[in-house]
Amino acid sequence: MTEHPTSHEGRQPLAARPQERARPRQEAAAGLPSDVPGKAGGPAAATTPAPDAPPQPTGPATAAGAGHPAPLGGTDHPNSPGFPGGTGHPGAPGAVALAVSPQHPGGGDTSARREGDRLRFVGAATRRIARGIDLDEIVLGLCRATVPTFSDEILVYLRDPLPVGDERPVAPFVLRLRRTDRLRLSDLEGEDLVLVPDPEPTPAAELCEVRSGGALAEVLRGVRPVFGDGAAAKTALTELLGPEHPLPGGLRAVLAPLRGRRRVIGAAVFLRRPERAGFEPNDLLVAAQLATHTALGIDKAVLYGREAYIADELQRTMLPDSLPQPTGVKLASRYLPAAETARVGGDWYDAIPLPGSRVALVVGDVMGHSMTSAAIMGQLRTTAQTLAGLDLPPQEVLHHLDEQAQRLGENRMATCMYAVYDPVSHRITVANAGHPPPILLHLGGRAEVLRVPPGAPIGVGGVDFEAVELDAPAGATLLLYTDGLVESRLRDVWTGIEQLRERLAATAQLTGPDHSPPLEALCDDVLDMLGPGDRDDDIALLAARFDGIAPSDVAYWFLEPEDAAPGRARRLARRALARWDLEELTDSVELLVSEVVTNAVRYAERPVTLRLLRTDVLRCEVGDDSPQLPRQRRARDTDEGGRGLFLVNRLARRWGATRLSGGKVVWFELATRT
Repeated sequence: MTEHPTSHEGRQPLAARPQERARPRQEAAAGLPSDVPGKAGGPAAATTPAPDAPPQPTGPATAAGAGHPAPLGGTDHPNSPGFPGGTGHPGAPGAVALAVSPQHPGGGDTSARREGDRLRFVGAATRRIARGIDLDEIVLGLCRATVPTFSDEILVYLRDPLPVGDERPVAPFVLRLRRTDRLRLSDLEGEDLVLVPDPEPTPAAELCEVRSGGALAEVLRGVRPVFGDGAAAKTALTELLGPEHPLPGGLRAVLAPLRGRRRVIGAAVFLRRPERAGFEPNDLLVAAQLATHTALGIDKAVLYGREAYIADELQRTMLPDSLPQPTGVKLASRYLPAAETARVGGDWYDAIPLPGSRVALVVGDVMGHSMTSAAIMGQLRTTAQTLAGLDLPPQEVLHHLDEQAQRLGENRMATCMYAVYDPVSHRITVANAGHPPPILLHLGGRAEVLRVPPGAPIGVGGVDFEAVELDAPAGATLLLYTDGLVESRLRDVWTGIEQLRERLAATAQLTGPDHSPPLEALCDDVLDMLGPGDRDDDIALLAARFDGIAPSDVAYWFLEPEDAAPGRARRLARRALARWDLEELTDSVELLVSEVVTNAVRYAERPVTLRLLRTDVLRCEVGDDSPQLPRQRRARDTDEGGRGLFLVNRLARRWGATRLSGGKVVWFELATRT
């Protein structure tokens, strides 16, 4: 995105610096050349050398690059990571030391001081560029470091799109104007030098397609910066800025290619106004250093952006996009990364619907919060979903997760809490693998830390896991969390658990004894307990509000696997619908129940179960001991059967089949007209 012009907020104007305001007067009093236009000895009074003439010595005011105020070296520490001995590759363009100009008779001190100021400027500028992390910060660092110290204006073009790493750049080679910065001098009463943003920057084309074999392509291929007054450079600048945007007369330019590790990724154009001294040959070395450090920083920023994108994708795919809303329970969740630079880690949560209107609640934490931890977390989460689909007991699920973690490699450690809630029986079965205990917030406001066997972490191997069955009264809220919420450098885990329990109790008291706090607000309030020093690890949080299903809304029967079973199922379903005032669903329910029970009786050897649940929908569940799942198929005209599931699919709101450890359950739902 191009910015015309760029505001310099946060940057103190030179006129606001007392040492800068006093400098022209001090130099004038000492008889030294001044950098203020129109002053005696300043650039306006100097004679600009011809392009082919040898560089002429200038006064101390031009020591930092032919006419610019020098004292950048005083604003940064001298331990520059950029120059000399910076990040430029040995032998790469711009990664060379600035040569000291030969001393002229009587001017040796001035020349040495000028070169010293130039070195300090390069060190300060490269440090400023290196401080940037993302692309915009690096380009901004280049602009702020060079305008107005090295040039009056800068244009930065970058390849569009920017190649990442070793990927092959797309054709054609297109440069896009990324940023322009320009300051101008303004005389105000009582001030010697004022720098303000110029609202009218040099016009330039937004896009430039680099033609193969053209002048711009040749300059970019040469890598080294060039003066803008050469024949090839003039043609290259015209191609870059656009034929309709010629450079105004008197502007001096340096065109510096930006070359990354493997290819040219852009170009920078440094411009000086006519009243300022022109660029010297040594300024090409300065431009080369700035271009090299900027290009390498852009390469790193693009790679960092790709890693951040991968981390975001991992977080999006490894964690559920949304939580299901099973019957009899409401769910809410939160995930917080350890830091902005580590956007995904090893913590995860999940809610998995199970047969019989039950739901499995899972929270786990893989050791570490790196990309490797996220990958292991994804494998364990997938394994847990598969095991939950088999309807295994919670302790068996943890046992198989432990075996899977050992197969993934050594030191693949994780903690996990696995709970199964049954809304019909109002009970919850919990198994723990080294995870912090859950907290149950009762309807009256009492918060209770559940006593569950601690167990060993997943990945230890050879450890048995235990499961406990606890009451889950209607209106209660179960909170599952990872240790990042309760443990940090400032507090141990049990202190954090007690603080969390007190926080939940205090929140519940605000809503009164007869109302449960809203789940989303409760999750936000829990996270608010984190202090500035409490974010040592990523956090996963899963809250479940137990509404349950009243016994009066449940009808349950056993049917013998015989030919009369479908007729008996129809009669039982008709009576239940009449009791619930749902007679308008009688025809549809009788037809679908008859088809599903007929299919179950055909393969069952033990009694078939039939259950009806009335909530916001009417749910019918038929279970048998055959593990073979039914599949919908298209029946031929001559077939006598094969149309049962077709009818279920057409009439039911939803339907499905789940394999159990001892058979299967086929279910369907119908919308109630209330």
